[in-house]
Amino acid sequence: MDKKPEKDPRFAVAEREAVIGCVLAVINFAWWYGFAYGLGSEKPEDYTYILGFPAWFFFSSILGFLVMLVFVFITVKFLLKDVQLDDRDDENGGAKSA
Repeated sequence: MDKKPEKDPRFAVAEREAVIGCVLAVINFAWWYGFAYGLGSEKPEDYTYILGFPAWFFFSSILGFLVMLVFVFITVKFLLKDVQLDDRDDENGGAKSA
């Protein structure tokens, strides 16, 4: 009888963290798209300016970058786990079980 090998628990952590990364990318794109096309759809003569940049650029790119920095910092600090990457099995005294 063929016995399925046990799935390494590190894969579950990696899959969860990959989903978190994809969610962050979607949030970043939605933020950028919303402000860039929402505020940038006016005529250039009607733009408002913040620190010399058009408001759409300031909110989508500059402020968006800062907001994403905070999101990524919070994600790394509180959601991601430290995982051992070597093949050691601590229950067997450091040797990998066969």
